Amino acid sequence: MEVESVKCECCGLKEDCTQDYITQVREKFNGKWLCGLCAEAVRDETTRSKKPTVDEAIKAHMTFCRKFRGNPAVKVADGMRQMLRRRSGDSSKSLLRSASAS
Repeated sequence: MEVESVKCECCGLKEDCTQDYITQVREKFNGKWLCGLCAEAVRDETTRSKKPTVDEAIKAHMTFCRKFRGNPAVKVADGMRQMLRRRSGDSSKSLLRSASAS
């Protein structure tokens, strides 16, 4: 299996993928390669809106991505990291409270 680096046409995130996977993604998005986060956003846009085409959803998401100076995928990932840290902190605090209550 040969792996190659491919760049998301929406956010610019680079990923190392097999050629088979790259081909599958491009087939779903009319020849464009999208990272996992952008692909989910485009899928969500096509189901949420009044039946836009995949091309319309991709264009809308590309516009969204251009509004950010940095990489929006990195910002989303950073936000999820912070959320998980807060949740894990909440879980450990609740464990400490239940242990001290015993």
